[in-house]
Amino acid sequence: MTTVRDATLAVLRRQGATTLFANPGSTEISLLTDLPDDLEFVLALHEGSVVGMATGWALARQRPAVAILHTTAGLGNAVGALATAQVDRAPLVVVVGQQDRRHLAFEPFLAGQRLDELVRPHAVWVCEPVRAQDVPGAVARAWHEANLHRGPAVVIVPMDDWDAEHDGAAEAAPVRSLRTAAADPAACDAVAELLTGSRSPALVAGAGADDEQTWAALVALADRLAMPVWQEPFGARAGFPQDHPRFAGHLPAGRAGVRSSLAGHDLVLVVGAAAFRQYPFEDGALVEPGTRIVVITDDPDEALRSPAELAVVAAPAAVCAELARRVPARDAVPADLRRTRVVAPPVAGEPLRPEHVFAALAERLPRETVVVEETPSSRALLHELVPARAPLGFLSAAMGGLGFGLPAAVGVRLGSPQRPVVAVIGDGSSLYGIQALWSAAHYGVGVLVIVLSNGRYAIMDRLAGGRGSATGTPGAAPWPAFEEISISGLGTSLGCDSHRVVDHGDLTAVLDKVVPTLERRTTPLVLDVAVAP
Repeated sequence: MTTVRDATLAVLRRQGATTLFANPGSTEISLLTDLPDDLEFVLALHEGSVVGMATGWALARQRPAVAILHTTAGLGNAVGALATAQVDRAPLVVVVGQQDRRHLAFEPFLAGQRLDELVRPHAVWVCEPVRAQDVPGAVARAWHEANLHRGPAVVIVPMDDWDAEHDGAAEAAPVRSLRTAAADPAACDAVAELLTGSRSPALVAGAGADDEQTWAALVALADRLAMPVWQEPFGARAGFPQDHPRFAGHLPAGRAGVRSSLAGHDLVLVVGAAAFRQYPFEDGALVEPGTRIVVITDDPDEALRSPAELAVVAAPAAVCAELARRVPARDAVPADLRRTRVVAPPVAGEPLRPEHVFAALAERLPRETVVVEETPSSRALLHELVPARAPLGFLSAAMGGLGFGLPAAVGVRLGSPQRPVVAVIGDGSSLYGIQALWSAAHYGVGVLVIVLSNGRYAIMDRLAGGRGSATGTPGAAPWPAFEEISISGLGTSLGCDSHRVVDHGDLTAVLDKVVPTLERRTTPLVLDVAVAP
């Protein structure tokens, strides 16, 4: 007899989705017990880490990953990570366990109530198959939905469905789906006309431009039009090589900063992002009067929420490559817009600061390194000192929530084991996903985890202090510091080699030893680096 489980596993094999990320619960036992040897099971110790690892894997492989969650409890724990996956545009097939279909009407123990409503805001598609026999087709469609719309596609499956006999019914999904990447001539004509008539165009690149073909197209277009290039604010990924002479830096997140950065440009071409993501709110216009905005993205939502004169929903690589061929070249004196900053090592007795760590990394990391960031108080310094030099060279949680960095780094290395992966994490951030270190150790994931330990939520302290009081004194934060927590101790307890770094000499010595091994490492290393708050 062919069961629903047999038919569903055949779907996963057909799509090459044979790595399963999970933290198992009783409602998934019938799916996971005696898993065939050709399927790889990856255990995470918290559902947020399940989704974070799957997200990193999916972004590294550029194909959907499979995450398995346990009814309300598991799905609830993972909702924040699913929201991050959605904003980071990570394709995920998410299978959520449900109680036995035969007594759901009685709301038994562990019955998931309104699971679809719990996850729907953070999914590109949600399905509760009407019959057990519809599950394989639903999972097949979920793979295509995730791949097409670049986000989590969710299938909710009662636990008894897996053992039901499959009737051989046709799946309500194609075997293959292809998405055209051709550039529409009329769209290219419209954008080319605006660029050609512009006096001083500028380019803003976003996370949706982070692939080899789009980088090449944007470099050609920026050189042809002698345009400065900024990176979108709060982007999950880099949309342009940040060591290129035309890279002008990261666009500020406030309206005044955006206006100042783009002043003097009569046209701003935004590629792979919306125009413009910000935080916090500021009064005023986004750009100076007379500045026109054009957006090119393959995400309809990004296009439609942008205050643009023209929004083109299309593959950025194809459109920008065609534009680079169409627009007339401009004569311009070669300019190097890169801002280089020299960070001197700390003098004797001076504490380490994040910029010392980043400068040491910048001197040593190979071009192909993936830097996974989750250090809110020093992210701007990281951008300034450690440029992304290859596609997927930078990865962050565009949603803004914490707990993504550690598991995502583990997932990226699992998905792309040939690339060096370095996670740069704040100690406060690390505690949201510290369990991922166990998975890294158990599965032999050679990721370097650098935790900047200042014993507090530094970004929150800064925000509270900046708010101030009516008398002009800094605002007081009610939360305490947590300097007694040992990140290196936690790393050791979770099976990782861990090292506490307290001075610059120790930092450079361990980096000189470890960085050359990153491509071939099969064990994780945690560096617990003491930095001044």
